[in-house]
Amino acid sequence: MRKITSYRSKTGLTAKRSNRWLAIGLTVLCTVLLPACHKPVKVTSVTTEAIPVNASSDAIQDSSYIRELAPVKADLEKAMNVQIGYAPEDMWVGSPECPMLNWATDALWEAAKKAYPGSVDIAIVNMGGMRCSWPKGPVTKGNVFELMPFDNLLVVLTLKGSSIIELCESFARYGAQGVAGMRVKIIDNTLASVTVGGKAVNPKQLYTVATSDYLAGGTDHMEALTQYVDYWKSDLLIRSLYLDAVKAQDTIRVTLDGRMMIQP
Repeated sequence: MRKITSYRSKTGLTAKRSNRWLAIGLTVLCTVLLPACHKPVKVTSVTTEAIPVNASSDAIQDSSYIRELAPVKADLEKAMNVQIGYAPEDMWVGSPECPMLNWATDALWEAAKKAYPGSVDIAIVNMGGMRCSWPKGPVTKGNVFELMPFDNLLVVLTLKGSSIIELCESFARYGAQGVAGMRVKIIDNTLASVTVGGKAVNPKQLYTVATSDYLAGGTDHMEALTQYVDYWKSDLLIRSLYLDAVKAQDTIRVTLDGRMMIQP
């Protein structure tokens, strides 16, 4: 029996190569012509369903996955449950002024004074950034991670006094935020006064403001922070600064001193 492996066409191509080019040609033809055979699709309605993520979801857990993660979870919990300080009173979160917000802002301010090469006049922390309260008792590493789960960095902005005033006016419109080194008084949703270092803010003077790189972008209605004339960014995680502050203080002492006053 004679075996035929290939033959040449008049064009000089083997059958194998001819078939390959034929397949490519058909593919291109289908790609161009087939979409034209379909009518355009128009969405007339959309229906959504909210699926709660709570204890009811436990039934769909992957047991083998949970077993694999168990050692990691145990090590993490051991590390997070280490006590690093003590709170003699509840560190609650609330407006217009609260122990947690005052402590967090003061801690940021003090850390900025050590890290920044110049003086730091004030510090700003957003109320929404306080993700938990701490009950009276031991403060653990995990408590700090829960309070600040984000990798926000410390920055120091140089702003004109006019921008500081505009910032405080946003507090009057949208709600109180955490401040240190300044006192803000709001009456009937209107800024009544703002002082830094015991003196009324001078619209033409420059002030340095310690805050997070997140807020420096004008988030949480703090667009005035984007009006900086100088921007200094550190590589310091604010969460790490809070951890250091708790360890250094050991017993956390904080008072409500009227730095943020809102009257009807």
